[in-house]
Amino acid sequence: MYIILGIAVLVALYVVFIYNGLVKSRQMAEEAWSGIDVQLKRRADLIPNLIETVKGYAAHEKATFEEVVALRNNAQAVPADDVAGRAKAEGLLGQALGKLFALAEAYPDLKANQNFSELQASLETIEGELQMSRRYYNGAARDLNVKVESVPSNLVANQFGFAKKPYFEITNEADRAVPAVQF
Repeated sequence: MYIILGIAVLVALYVVFIYNGLVKSRQMAEEAWSGIDVQLKRRADLIPNLIETVKGYAAHEKATFEEVVALRNNAQAVPADDVAGRAKAEGLLGQALGKLFALAEAYPDLKANQNFSELQASLETIEGELQMSRRYYNGAARDLNVKVESVPSNLVANQFGFAKKPYFEITNEADRAVPAVQF
């Protein structure tokens, strides 16, 4: 009788231990996603200032400005918990920002503008922090996913409704391409 009771207590403690590990992993992934969300918001807040600065120098490039603004608005409209949708929308926005900076190359006065230079430096800083946040999130998602799929934690995960987290990945194959370097 005591042996059975002892085994039941040990099994219950083990389940609690696994459950707490799953909760910790899920919280780490959610906190990591929050970090990405903060960086994406910082980038989105910077874009209107960048657009206004560039508009003064390249007013006839209206289509590029409209594309950046539309993609920014689309990215902000994606629900915060839709990792795959957000990754796709932010990838498209990143491409449009690349076009905007390429446009600036054609305007030497714009490149020399201090406000533009500061905005560009701020955006580069945010992009670097966003990359770190993505790596942190993907690591936290990986840790949770391993626990959700591994035996015996998968038994507890399935019982208590723990689910895998999607990775924040590049969805555009052009972003993966190695740039051509010419001298």
